Amino acid sequence: MGLFSRGKSKDRPDTDAVDRADDLEQDELADDGALYGDADGDTAASATSRPLDRSEVEDDSDYLNLGAIWLRGQQGMELRLEVNEQEQQITGVTAVIGESAVQLQAFAAPRTEGVWIDIRNEIAASIVDAGGTAEVLTGEFGEELLTRMPQAGPDGRTVFMPARFVGVDGPRWFLRAVVSGRAAIEPAAAEAVHDVIRTTVIDRGEEAMPPRELLPLRLPDADGAVQAEEGAVEGGPDLNPFERGPEITEVR
Repeated sequence: MGLFSRGKSKDRPDTDAVDRADDLEQDELADDGALYGDADGDTAASATSRPLDRSEVEDDSDYLNLGAIWLRGQQGMELRLEVNEQEQQITGVTAVIGESAVQLQAFAAPRTEGVWIDIRNEIAASIVDAGGTAEVLTGEFGEELLTRMPQAGPDGRTVFMPARFVGVDGPRWFLRAVVSGRAAIEPAAAEAVHDVIRTTVIDRGEEAMPPRELLPLRLPDADGAVQAEEGAVEGGPDLNPFERGPEITEVR
């Protein structure tokens, strides 16, 4: 595994991401059709792949164990662990590949029913209330939420930041993935990010937990002490996937 280093604490949107949003906005109408099928379902893809449950994995030697989430590395992938300093809790992991990123969070879920439909509707309502747009479309992992949030560009005019919310209901767990950057709208960039999602392993554990409670993440095994930057996480990925708090990064 790679060496971890202290990431910079950011309590504001990533300005580079806002700059990129202006470029992405120009191409998103053409690229949406390539990522998704028809709304009527004639050419829409079904959920043909999904993350794995821990019980389905025999050989874990290729994975980075972060507790509830295990990841398989890719060339050039940078990992960021997002930390809520106030609660001393790792709240998510983001894999950055080129100009794309995917934030992963795992939650407890009921044994007999999924939670993605309800969560998806709640996210959509929140984004629309904040002035953005949200549309349910079908992708590789089933029904996804394609969103665009208004952001102030460098020149002061409004641009729209695209992001895709992917949800996967597993056995007593739920995985939410937020795809941002070019992978949100460009098929070529999306492939590497989708590979992160489809090869993710969720270790639910046996502890009883209420539905929607965040499954615990931890620092991976590494030589030397690793600490996060001080400060609490502000904002959240529901409205701006690029807004993040203290991080610990690994470059693979």
